[in-house]
Amino acid sequence: MAEIAIRNVEKSYGKTAVLHGVDLQIANGEFLVILGPSGCGKSTLLRMIAGLEGITQGEIAIDGRVVNALEPRERGCAMVFQNYALYPHMTVAENIGYALKVAGLPKAERDRRVAEIAQIVGLEAFLARRPSELSGGQRQRVAMGRAMIREPKVFLFDEPLSNLDAKLRVQMRLEIRRLHQRLQATSVFVTHDQIEAMSLADRIVVMNQGRIEQAGPPRLLYAEPATRFVAAFLGAPAMNLLPATMIAKNRARMTDGTEISLDPERFAAEIGQAVEIGIRPEDVMIVWPGSEGAHQVEVEFTEDMGSSRLIHTRLGATEFTVLQPTAQIEAEGALHITLPEDAIHLFDAGTGRRLAGKATLIGLRASAAA
Repeated sequence: MAEIAIRNVEKSYGKTAVLHGVDLQIANGEFLVILGPSGCGKSTLLRMIAGLEGITQGEIAIDGRVVNALEPRERGCAMVFQNYALYPHMTVAENIGYALKVAGLPKAERDRRVAEIAQIVGLEAFLARRPSELSGGQRQRVAMGRAMIREPKVFLFDEPLSNLDAKLRVQMRLEIRRLHQRLQATSVFVTHDQIEAMSLADRIVVMNQGRIEQAGPPRLLYAEPATRFVAAFLGAPAMNLLPATMIAKNRARMTDGTEISLDPERFAAEIGQAVEIGIRPEDVMIVWPGSEGAHQVEVEFTEDMGSSRLIHTRLGATEFTVLQPTAQIEAEGALHITLPEDAIHLFDAGTGRRLAGKATLIGLRASAAA
């Protein structure tokens, strides 16, 4: 196992800056997921840890040793790529054991280690096959086995599941998590898929335009997003965001005149401030007409998700989604909804930062410490 320290790391290609002073501490044995859209710098950061990209400024330390000037093979990292990168002319056994062959390990010891790794990744019956005879999931397991046999300090995963179909992605997520629980190696996993991030991570780092937006346990980022970007990026379906202006400490008004009640104890917003009100589709309550605080929304269409139903509506002039159990209420024409005050998030419209009152901030620190 190894701790990774990333200190004020910057990366530029010519005059184009890609990473802007990234600071990050990754604990021994932690499974950290770096999440963000294409072009945010997540893969570049991973490649800098591996030594495949140079560092423009700052330093990276692995197990207390600064590795800026070290070659990739000297860093104690093993990398699993999106495209598997297997040798097509070699068998599964030869692919897994290639690093040991290059290191000059005797064949008997190589064969023993290959058999151990094949059992861990479930490939005992496929050792004599070549990559072209395997499924996508099996090839990815070969790639993981090849990384594991080196007994690295750090595992680096660069979007390894992107080329798999939906069913295989679910299966491989489970296998990767089980492997981590068994090996307890420090792991850094890069993805643009928030479901992968939420299901795999001990801690998620959300990146945007070369900067860290927020880092923390998955449940904390989901429940207390620090920015509008994190709120919108985490969650499927995405959080509803409603542009409004504060007209009182406990009330905001949308451009069409719709007014939303807020808990003044939870937010620090000034009267006249432009804000965005956020609420997740699953937190919206469908109520009877005439209920206190109800808003009428017009249903545009619905999506039947099997165990739930996603209702696409408009609240005033803004698109608005509601997630409900399938068997609850028929969604046609108009619905009446309420927005529970304890489920509302509030963001500054200019900066995108979360507007939090004292009580919320205390809760955030307590959750992060846990």
